Amino acid sequence: MPSICFYFQVHQPYRLRDYSFFDIGANHHYFDDKKNREVLDKVSEKCYLPTNKLMLELIAKHNGKFKISYSISGVALEQFETWRPDVLQSFVDLANTGCVEFIAETYYHSLAFIFSKEEFVRQIEQHRALIKRLFNQEPRVFRNTELQYNNELAKFIEDLGYDAIICEGVDRLLNGRSPNFLYRAPNADKIKSLLKNYRLSDDIAFRFSDPNWGEQPLTAEKFAQWTHAVAGNGETINLFMDYETFGEHQWEQSGIFNFMRYLPEYVLQHGDFDFRTVSETVASYPVRDTYDAHDLTSWADTERDLSAWLGNPMQDEAIAKIYQLEKQVYGSGDAQIIDTWKKMLTSDHFYYMCTKYWADGDVHKYFSPYDSPYDAYMFFMNSMSDLSNRLKK
Repeated sequence: MPSICFYFQVHQPYRLRDYSFFDIGANHHYFDDKKNREVLDKVSEKCYLPTNKLMLELIAKHNGKFKISYSISGVALEQFETWRPDVLQSFVDLANTGCVEFIAETYYHSLAFIFSKEEFVRQIEQHRALIKRLFNQEPRVFRNTELQYNNELAKFIEDLGYDAIICEGVDRLLNGRSPNFLYRAPNADKIKSLLKNYRLSDDIAFRFSDPNWGEQPLTAEKFAQWTHAVAGNGETINLFMDYETFGEHQWEQSGIFNFMRYLPEYVLQHGDFDFRTVSETVASYPVRDTYDAHDLTSWADTERDLSAWLGNPMQDEAIAKIYQLEKQVYGSGDAQIIDTWKKMLTSDHFYYMCTKYWADGDVHKYFSPYDSPYDAYMFFMNSMSDLSNRLKK
């Protein structure tokens, strides 16, 4: 019985303001509260509230047969609590259905696994406590920031006691195999790896409203037929995507909400198919093969590697220097400084510094609040210089 496993990523960073050289030593507030609230309000109205309402309706309509999972960063949940308690309540309402699962991740949506295992564990524990407080759930499945994954990480997460880890189904690692089964890292004993089916996921997340795509228009019936074609050659179809797909990246006018409204109905018309949360999927199916990822992979860009956040001199310098402050930050004992430093670890800051496709108006530019990656670097380094000076004092 093949299952559809929906997982949605929800994240909003604390964006830095235009922090100039002349602000150093004169102003210790680095974040653009006005911009952050504006973005949150916009996405809440276009995506979070209407999509959560739709998901709640679908769960009720299908008598609990429609199930979904979310990974919501701690910094996004903080902003919901501060500025949009109505959005937070809508996620609580979903949690109360018993058909929604929340996934563990790093609280600050960081790259800490690469640079500080100690900070990585601290953020996981901080996020876990928040999920317990807000939704009364104990996460059993982990996803690293932007699906960053390798064998070492899988074993590390296994040792922390998690049942499964989510990752990208990278073609070069699958080597002709299907992502529609459960796998395991070669150095792990128990933990299972759920691989994203990126082709079907990206049909919704990226190609849905592309006028040049040959499959236009993508209807719920057509997509359900594609999933049904997996029968006999897969046990779980993992559809992993940003939640902002609904209403923000794919506008309401594109028909994305109607697509989602009817998709469960068409999927469930095939008696062998169902919807499962990530933990239900893990409990239902055995590991079928080894997924061997020596190098870190991700779901970002065509390379599916870390080049969205690391690799150019600006990114490498900025991230190395911010992590060098770790001992001083914790040694200060100052809760505000510690929280500020952690917010500066959020991966988005380094994503905004990416120069790979900037001149071509790549997706990086779409997400960035700055005029250029060089501005993103300058504002980050100025903020970090002030933070460093505060620590010295």
